Amino acid sequence: MSTDPLIPIIPGRGCSANPKNRFEKIELQPDFESLPEDEARELATGKRPTEYFDDDSQSVISENDSPDLPFRFSLNPYRGCAHGCSYCYARPTHEYLGFSAGLDFETKVVVKRKAPELLRRFLSRPGWGVQPIMMSGVTDCYQPGESQFQVTRGCLEVALDFRQPIMLITKNSLILRDVDRIGELARQRLVSVAISVTSLNQRLTSRLEPRTSSPQARLRAVRELSAAGIPVHVMIAPIILGLNDSEVPAILEAAADAGAISAGYVMLRLPLGVAAQFEQWLAQHAPDQRSKILGRVRQVRDGHLNRSEFHERMKGTGVLAEQLAQSFKIFKRRYGLDTKSAPLDCSRFRVPDRSGQLRLFE
Repeated sequence: MSTDPLIPIIPGRGCSANPKNRFEKIELQPDFESLPEDEARELATGKRPTEYFDDDSQSVISENDSPDLPFRFSLNPYRGCAHGCSYCYARPTHEYLGFSAGLDFETKVVVKRKAPELLRRFLSRPGWGVQPIMMSGVTDCYQPGESQFQVTRGCLEVALDFRQPIMLITKNSLILRDVDRIGELARQRLVSVAISVTSLNQRLTSRLEPRTSSPQARLRAVRELSAAGIPVHVMIAPIILGLNDSEVPAILEAAADAGAISAGYVMLRLPLGVAAQFEQWLAQHAPDQRSKILGRVRQVRDGHLNRSEFHERMKGTGVLAEQLAQSFKIFKRRYGLDTKSAPLDCSRFRVPDRSGQLRLFE
């Protein structure tokens, strides 16, 4: 993928092109150079609507054994994400569907409409050894399409029926729509909620993650969830050294003021084609900072733009990574964001019987 800064920015999108799918032999590449400049820009900057496709999968729970993740099981109601975060590590997953990791990832979203039904079927299995399920481990379960499809809400209702512990993480204040369901889960110690706040600068977030909620809306979500008795964790994800790392103290202070009880972070990682996509974003939106930012990414990734080794990929290594870790720890303690949440209660799990009553899970 070219990092030519003259490639026009597409309004409301984190990516400006569709890079080649690494699994496909054929690549379609628009030839803007052969057109007059005004015509090329008009063509390239046209709005790209979000399309939704049905997912016909017959299972909905994924399992991982990564020591870097605080969960083993996850449920992703959507494939692709209209939030359009330019740095999103999940972009390459869209290539498995025959799409690109670029514009396709954020404009061609696949919806698992049957997820609540499939979750109910999964939880009803005699062999389910109850553990918390993360929503979502890859794409955002409260991305814009959720307001229409309500797949996440349907899954929360199933979780309530079974008293199944659920972990939620999102960048979208749409989560407030479900405060009734989440609040009931919280009263039974069956839910944990994390809100991701990347920056307090809306001018930056509108370019970096163009269809997410504003920083103010995310902090409002923290405030209203906390007021409803729901413990909220705030994630600064990702930290991009040279771009948003200087905001860490202010973000933590704002999170604490909004009622969050704890905080964490993830260092930027740029797997596969995400690196070229993010380099293009830098060329378009932060050309003067591009070399510095990429240089610091390499400093915490042993000279590379990405390292996938367990125990290193989330936090990075080296002097800069260690300095960030120590600074984060200090400010987290200063603002009282080092509370350890009580573990979710797996002992409440029940399988509803056909009469609507609950029986003890055996």
